[in-house]
Amino acid sequence: MGGTLLNMITVAIGSLIGLVIGDRLPQKIQQSVITGLGLVTLFVGVSNAGKTGNIIIPLISLVGGVIIGELLDLDSKLERFGGWLQKRFGGGSGDNADARARFITGFVTASLVFCIGPLTFVGSMQDGMGLAIGYQQLAIKSVLDGFAAVAFAASFGLGVMFTLITILVIQGGLAVIGGALGAILTTPMINEMTAAGGLMLMGLSLILLEIKRPRMANFLPALVIAPLIVAGASALGINVYPL
Repeated sequence: MGGTLLNMITVAIGSLIGLVIGDRLPQKIQQSVITGLGLVTLFVGVSNAGKTGNIIIPLISLVGGVIIGELLDLDSKLERFGGWLQKRFGGGSGDNADARARFITGFVTASLVFCIGPLTFVGSMQDGMGLAIGYQQLAIKSVLDGFAAVAFAASFGLGVMFTLITILVIQGGLAVIGGALGAILTTPMINEMTAAGGLMLMGLSLILLEIKRPRMANFLPALVIAPLIVAGASALGINVYPL
């Protein structure tokens, strides 16, 4: 859990810095900063998606995952949670529709950006297993997330600070899982999970670039389905990586 706590500290510091400088930055600069983050997120997503050994696996994972996510309405639940946080801690601006939307967008988008990616999953699980490399990976992630938190908080405001909750729940949960089950995760399973996450990051980049607003939280079950496909195929003796 040490890596998760470090990540929370850097995001908290970055968010505070962003909140301090946010109102001092012209709207045009804030928009350009978010566009830059969108481009970087797109690049990282494409890079991660390339980890797959068979594109059919992340394809099935995303399709199956989003069906489950839509049925469970995960995106709306996350937005409602963000709305509750805004009403409870948003400084009395709960009746301001623009402030509410800005808070929720910052919370949901930053939560997904911070909690999707290979460093999150592999690093958290290895950290939970007590491996030094896991902490090192989360230390790198913490620095990156800290800088991203500055930009997000400057543009979206206080909602970004509350991503500390999602980081604690998701990365902390993965660390616990890593301590219990990490040894059974194979490299192909991790690669396919990374690829599915990469495609999701590409979807998030569409939001940051203001191209489209897909309900990306509804795709989260794909991150579980991808390694299960690999594990199931291996158990049945099916080669999912044809030459």
